[in-house]
Amino acid sequence: MLRVHFFLHASFEDPGCILLWCQENGLQTSSTHLYRDEPLPDINDFDWLLIMGGPMGVYEEDKYPWLAAEKNIIRKAIDSGKTVIGICLGAQLLASSMGANVYRNSEKEIGWYDVVLTGNGEQEMLFIEIPPKIKVFHWHGDTFDLPEGASHLMYSGGCRNQAFLFRENVMGLQFHFEVMGQNVQAMVDNCRNEITSGKYIQTEEEIMAGVICTKENNRIMYGILDRLKATFS
Repeated sequence: MLRVHFFLHASFEDPGCILLWCQENGLQTSSTHLYRDEPLPDINDFDWLLIMGGPMGVYEEDKYPWLAAEKNIIRKAIDSGKTVIGICLGAQLLASSMGANVYRNSEKEIGWYDVVLTGNGEQEMLFIEIPPKIKVFHWHGDTFDLPEGASHLMYSGGCRNQAFLFRENVMGLQFHFEVMGQNVQAMVDNCRNEITSGKYIQTEEEIMAGVICTKENNRIMYGILDRLKATFS
């Protein structure tokens, strides 16, 4: 049985529809709540690693000492050939663990904004069901340089590096295909202070109205996971 492990960084950010997909496929799931200082798993305890979002920055090791150990095990998982998916903070942790720089983006992106496939993205089989441009949910202020050897798959008007793939089974997504309505509401409830004025910051009303997009986003997330499972189970 495929064993999927989640790294969780905040009480209000869970795996969303990814956990439902795991349950529907009868997969074994486990998780580490790093914000509770839970111990990290052994590298042999999982087959897939899902690194979820959170409000911290990957460079805040003084404030969150577990970040260094987390990045180390992420690197080991990649080197071991495991399937690894990082979402939002998780994508930044992936990039950092692979030696790329993570830093403040020129603009915060909070709300529903389009991401666009690059030429590589249009050719990527994992993304075969994704239209050339699609509205997705963002909540981030940081960005990252593309890791060496990674393929650049998506960009947005506010942030160049929105998605990348390394060795066909290591994927970083700066945005959130996985969120359901309750996930969006939880982020708004817990991070409302970040909803300020900005070029790429929507109002709370606009953010909640965008929940209508979650059904299509979740369908795409399921498709990506289905194709990964068919190849790397």
